[in-house]
Amino acid sequence: MFYQFYEMNHAAMIPLRAAADAMRLFYANPLNPLSETAAGRMFSAGLEVFERMTRRYGKPAFGLAKTEVDGLSVAVTEEIVWAKPFCNLLHFRRELPQEHADDQKILIVAPMSGHYATLLRGTVEALLPHADIYITDWIDARTVPVTEGSFDLDDYIDYVVEMLHVLGPRTHVMGVCQPSVPVLAAVAVMEARNDPMVPASMTLMGGPIDTRINPTAVNKLAEEHTIEWFKDNVIMTVPWPQPGFMRRVYPGFLQLSGFMSMNLDRHVTAHKEFFDHLVRNDGESAEKHREFYDEYLAVMDLTEEFYLQTVDTVFIKHSLPKGEMLHRQNLIETSAIRNVALLTVEGENDDISGLGQTKAAQTICSNIPDDMRMHYVQPEVGHYGVFNGSRFRRDIVPRIVDFTRKHGNPPAPKAKGRSGVSKGKGS
Repeated sequence: MFYQFYEMNHAAMIPLRAAADAMRLFYANPLNPLSETAAGRMFSAGLEVFERMTRRYGKPAFGLAKTEVDGLSVAVTEEIVWAKPFCNLLHFRRELPQEHADDQKILIVAPMSGHYATLLRGTVEALLPHADIYITDWIDARTVPVTEGSFDLDDYIDYVVEMLHVLGPRTHVMGVCQPSVPVLAAVAVMEARNDPMVPASMTLMGGPIDTRINPTAVNKLAEEHTIEWFKDNVIMTVPWPQPGFMRRVYPGFLQLSGFMSMNLDRHVTAHKEFFDHLVRNDGESAEKHREFYDEYLAVMDLTEEFYLQTVDTVFIKHSLPKGEMLHRQNLIETSAIRNVALLTVEGENDDISGLGQTKAAQTICSNIPDDMRMHYVQPEVGHYGVFNGSRFRRDIVPRIVDFTRKHGNPPAPKAKGRSGVSKGKGS
């Protein structure tokens, strides 16, 4: 009933929110003399803060209409090149001159952890000048009818494999945060099958490969409860009249509540500063706040089976680093990865995936040659800074681009053999 109560509460606030927005426009109207007074700006600011705090934020748009390639401004068109009930594969097609050589393909696997793929807008924007970019656009589970069936972690891995087949050989794959585990698992499955479409490289960024290392508050929460507790307390049924009516989901608003409570003082301060910016008529700072929270507060639901299987496999049992993770009842052997270069990236102050959790991939992928691996820690950034922001653009993007270009041509497949020797990280 909690989900239904949430929907009823949202519906009940619609008249108040509409009234607040109308009053805000009244006080902010330049024809109103009060708009030029401190009192008028305070009324307008308070009403906008109320309206934004009670709004349901829809899926944002990427809005990347152009990029710059080799000093030339080129148009960018968004297109769906592959579609399944729970995911679309988006391609950011650049209108390049005919004489421009083909760029490397990079498949960005966005997190399916409550936010939309547009959370990686900055990631896409920073990489567009250097590569042909594709990204997974996960679909809100509350909009998928139950007749479309279920979606779990095994399906997620299958989706990644299928997308790599669609994009063809020499594609580079990047898993940002949560997808690090299924991306690594998908590559291991492909290598074990001698799949010719295996990617040239995989980049894992701020991911929970081994959450026993430097556990964060998120990791500790999972370890302190059983999977039955999660099923009983956070799984809910999508209410009518949503398209996914009767589907069992982990609601996005619960995930958002958890994230915000971890840094509640920071969010309270941000909204207080937003109010102050509006009163002082500091439009640029206020717009930055709007842009961030329009993205951060837009959330999506996850299917019950995917959420519970991920929590159990990744955060409770630590199956991947223990060598016990299964895909379709078959053991995933990370030691099978020999022909895919590996780049791991972490943030020094990451409070979601602790320092060392992503680096663990370097240890469990024991048969990747030393000259095909690299680990990098970005100083002075948290989780979000691993894939967005000025330091990401300045320090991380050049390393990703250099690494993928260096390993654009996969080496000839090596003879199969078992080795338990763990390779050290690259330079």
